[in-house]
Amino acid sequence: MPGSFFDSNVPLYLAAGTSPKADRAESLLSKGGVISVQVLNEIANVGLRKFGMSMAQLDLFLAGIRGAMRTIPVSIEIHELALEVRERHRFAFYDCAIVAAALLADCDTLWSEDMHDGLVIERRLTIRNPFAAA
Repeated sequence: MPGSFFDSNVPLYLAAGTSPKADRAESLLSKGGVISVQVLNEIANVGLRKFGMSMAQLDLFLAGIRGAMRTIPVSIEIHELALEVRERHRFAFYDCAIVAAALLADCDTLWSEDMHDGLVIERRLTIRNPFAAA
């Protein structure tokens, strides 16, 4: 079933406050989608380190994200496919793990501000920057 996979930078705009990017992120996330445990870990890291969230704030934020998204575990299959994606596309390895998770979740769109907008991977996953001018 095709769907949307979200990189951590999209839900992090919700935590950053009110802005047009936060509004756009909320609009996309409200439709549901898929994330991986890696995305949750990245959100936790940035929430604590950069945004100065307390553990209670972080727990509440992560619970909301988990409630809205289907979450898939990090697996050996994701790891192995990430290595293949790295060989073909030369992205940073953690980006490759996001791409691999999206592919294995059978998503057709990967929403990420940090990757190559418009790039199609394996002829079935399109990377889209949710904040690019429409």
